[in-house]
Amino acid sequence: MRRLFLTLCAAVAGLMLGVSPATAAAPPTEFGTRWHDPVTAGPPVPVRDTPSCQVTLADTEFRDFTPYKGTYIPPGKCGAGNRWNKVVLRLQGSVAGRQFDRLGYLHIGGVEVLRTSTPEPSPEGITWNVEKDVTRYASTLRARQPVEMLIGNTVDGTYTGVIKVKVTLTFYLAQGRAKPADTPDKVLTLQGAHTDGGVYQGQLTTPRNSERIVAEVYATGSGGGCEEFWYLTVPDAAPYSCHAKDGPYREVQVTVDGKLAGIAAPYPTVWTGGWSNPFLWYVIPGPRAFDVRPVEYDLTPFAGQLNDGRPHRIAISVAGLPAGQSGWSTPTNVLVWQDAKATHVGGALLTSRADDLVNTTAYEPGDERRLTAEGGHSLTVSGYLDTSHGRVTTTVTRKLTGDSVHRWNADESTDALQARWHDDETVTVRGRGPATITHTRRAYTMDGATTVDAGDRLRTTMTMGDRADSATLRGGRRTDWSRLDDAYTGDASYNQNVPREQRHATGVSRERYRLHGPTACYDHTLATEQGELTVDQQRGC
Repeated sequence: MRRLFLTLCAAVAGLMLGVSPATAAAPPTEFGTRWHDPVTAGPPVPVRDTPSCQVTLADTEFRDFTPYKGTYIPPGKCGAGNRWNKVVLRLQGSVAGRQFDRLGYLHIGGVEVLRTSTPEPSPEGITWNVEKDVTRYASTLRARQPVEMLIGNTVDGTYTGVIKVKVTLTFYLAQGRAKPADTPDKVLTLQGAHTDGGVYQGQLTTPRNSERIVAEVYATGSGGGCEEFWYLTVPDAAPYSCHAKDGPYREVQVTVDGKLAGIAAPYPTVWTGGWSNPFLWYVIPGPRAFDVRPVEYDLTPFAGQLNDGRPHRIAISVAGLPAGQSGWSTPTNVLVWQDAKATHVGGALLTSRADDLVNTTAYEPGDERRLTAEGGHSLTVSGYLDTSHGRVTTTVTRKLTGDSVHRWNADESTDALQARWHDDETVTVRGRGPATITHTRRAYTMDGATTVDAGDRLRTTMTMGDRADSATLRGGRRTDWSRLDDAYTGDASYNQNVPREQRHATGVSRERYRLHGPTACYDHTLATEQGELTVDQQRGC
């Protein structure tokens, strides 16, 4: 979790922003040919009121699978990277006509700084915005770099939507109380990276004085196949349209020279055409759909091994994915903090202990078929470094659990899932003075169902949760904490297999995003009916 937040409180508790249900016109009785532009309830990136500079990274359109390529040049008027307080990426998109949801990425100097997806448009067109704090990539942004961006798309006689985007970076100067950001000294990518048998791997050579190393993996089940809905897959023996040998449990693993170094639970992202019902997501997308956050791994226990000046093999795989099968994308950045007072920081790995991975399923046949699945894994790694400020030992413990109940009937006209995943992590750093312990507890939930009635009317209901609690203690005293709770609910119906004007689609959705901490106070609710925004409310804390 990022620990730097600025206070984001509404001036008055219960302040209504833009839409007031008491005074707004009644929403339509069904979807028309246009609807409100996509919006999300998450907070804007908090910035100080300091001088800023803007650089355009891309201003282009996507009609096929040809990447946009350009050049990034650092902003001359905003000085060197050590004078930046914040760097904010902003994407403005537009599309009209008919189009699927599409996945995309943005690379600067080979570093992935954004993974995103697109909304599905109305015939008359929509616009949307994505905002992301990319300050952590400041070391990459200090020099001229190649830029590559792709939102793979198909435009033909049926799918007419051309995706237009403009992406900028805004650099905010460190002045007054806005101090320079504490960012990694280097952001590395894997050299010679390639995918072999579903495993993404490459070589990593770290600076010999690295004292903290964090890997971030932008893990996504790719669109167009069953791994897009990995949480619904069933073992081969069960009769269902999406199979995986061991069922729905997935876990993103990182190894260093063949040794397990990190485990994480992927977020069950639903793209904007997901669960057979785009009307569910037209205005409010599911959590993380527009800004796919990477899963992170503290690899500092392996720094003593990595700091020998030689390349080491880093591999990222997805446990539960059948061997040799594609369907996941796992591009990886490695963030490195260096010891400025040492040319070489030596050390060693002390402990690498993993429990056996648990992955069980139980299938019950019948008029309503039922698959119960449970999975879990735990890992502890520990290592020390002899830094310029003494010996420092880092221990990382991570425990994952997941369980689900999947119900469907013979023709899958009823298809429902209730699932939850937990990813608990503790990082303990011991050196001179009191130990620092950071606990992070992540919880992801999904409760959804799709049904088709005798009149071929499809209905999808969905509840999703994205929660994280984090606390840092030093010498047993809490020094920092944060609490995130992003909750989405929706219910949408339409007539299948008829022209657009005969679908008579209806849908309601709601998102409430809450973020609290010592310097964070944010509580925002959005609600829609038939494509109209009916609630846009911020509350005080």
